[in-house]
Amino acid sequence: MHEDFDIGPKIRQDLSPEEMLKIIFDYTAKIANEKSLDKLLMLMADLGRELIVSDRCTLWLLDKNKGELWTKVAHGLDEIRIPAHSGIAGKSLQTGEPIIIDDAYLDERFNQEVDRRSGYRTKAILVTPIRNNDGEIVGVYQAINKMTSAEVFSQKDLEHLTLAASYSGKSIEAALLNQEIEETQKEIIFTMGEIGESRSKETGNHVKRVAEYSYLLARKYGMSHEEADLLKMASPMHDIGKVAIPDEILKKPGKLTEEEFTIMQSHTVIGYNLLKNSSRRILKTAAIVAYQHHEKWNGKGYPEGISGEDIHIFGRITAIADVFDALASDRVYKKAWELDRVINLFKEERGQHFDPELVDILLYNIGEFVKIKEAYRDEVLDR
Repeated sequence: MHEDFDIGPKIRQDLSPEEMLKIIFDYTAKIANEKSLDKLLMLMADLGRELIVSDRCTLWLLDKNKGELWTKVAHGLDEIRIPAHSGIAGKSLQTGEPIIIDDAYLDERFNQEVDRRSGYRTKAILVTPIRNNDGEIVGVYQAINKMTSAEVFSQKDLEHLTLAASYSGKSIEAALLNQEIEETQKEIIFTMGEIGESRSKETGNHVKRVAEYSYLLARKYGMSHEEADLLKMASPMHDIGKVAIPDEILKKPGKLTEEEFTIMQSHTVIGYNLLKNSSRRILKTAAIVAYQHHEKWNGKGYPEGISGEDIHIFGRITAIADVFDALASDRVYKKAWELDRVINLFKEERGQHFDPELVDILLYNIGEFVKIKEAYRDEVLDR
């Protein structure tokens, strides 16, 4: 007679030197090419977990501004934030010393509430600080439950996790610096985009809405989060070339003459020339957007009159985002169109002005676009 038994977690062996070297080489290659902080932290956690054969491994990073430790890489758990001084991780952070515990429930520093909520049973714990290049503690590595027959962590495990922590500190510092650079670029791009729009008295949140619409369209189209986020950061620069258009044309209340319209069209080329020589991926993307967001699917747009998929997907997406916002929002020269009227315009221009697939995505998800419009509602600027 056959019976099923819950035999619990499989007992594993500590790694041989050869196995350890292979894991280190595998992970250092992945880590060296990873710029995303979230993905980097996950790789670091996996590296630590495999090196010392633990069930779970978490990197806690210090948020000095909030006085908290936070993590997005607790295996099987969502993001957690705790006071920087609390728990065993907080103790290691404060003292700068590693901590090894054989049974957490016998240690008064351990908070059993997390186990009660999750149904998990914490036993052995190993925690060691993570330091940056200046020797400052920026977080802690925490491993839980040794998966070998010993069931407790050893001094050798501490040595191996400390090695991982040393490598992690340098990599995390580089990732944080890269993240700070990108955040600064994003802030500059939004500011420059708003400057470009304010010259023609556009609404203050126009560039923000276009960015959000562009991201949503890109994701629904099937782009990765990274690509869509890149477009979101770059799209506010779509009209940056307007900074060079004379006021008498840019702010003219009536219809432009043919000559004036030609000058107005030049904002695409001006914007492209301002941005095209940058080596930064955000600005290179912004150059594409600035140049091509007035091209049309049927080839009757400008500045080049290219058509269909010859127009970069970034340009095709921003074209829809820009026009949708122009129609659906109040302007100094008009009131916002009713939603039905906006939808009919896009139906008419499907395959003419706009990529038909992107129009279908817009119309199928119109409720989500309206939510963005409402979230970033603003007042029309006075002339």
